[in-house]
Amino acid sequence: MDMVCIVCPNGCRLTVENNNGEISVAGAKCKRGEAFAKTELTCPTRSITSSVRTTVSDYPVVSVRTDGEIPKDKIFELIAILSKFTLDKKVPIGTILIKNVCGTEVNVITTTEMY
Repeated sequence: MDMVCIVCPNGCRLTVENNNGEISVAGAKCKRGEAFAKTELTCPTRSITSSVRTTVSDYPVVSVRTDGEIPKDKIFELIAILSKFTLDKKVPIGTILIKNVCGTEVNVITTTEMY
């Protein structure tokens, strides 16, 4: 299987083979590329950025992101949670809005300074 590593700007073209559970990776310029390929085959994860509604008049929406990566199969569950969430006050950048989202030990934090 061929894939492109998305961990760093190098964008290494990887060739990945799975031989009876033993995964080999060729083409990675660093160890992170090798780890990415193995994770992508076994349990792919992503960082998510989005926005949530607020009741604050000068901030109708505020940008948010996960503070880590969540499994790809949890992305639509997270988006559903975010679509129902409404922030009711101004908060500083980096404020945790949702802890342990989707049972992943990853939090949703603000990426906008509202003060």
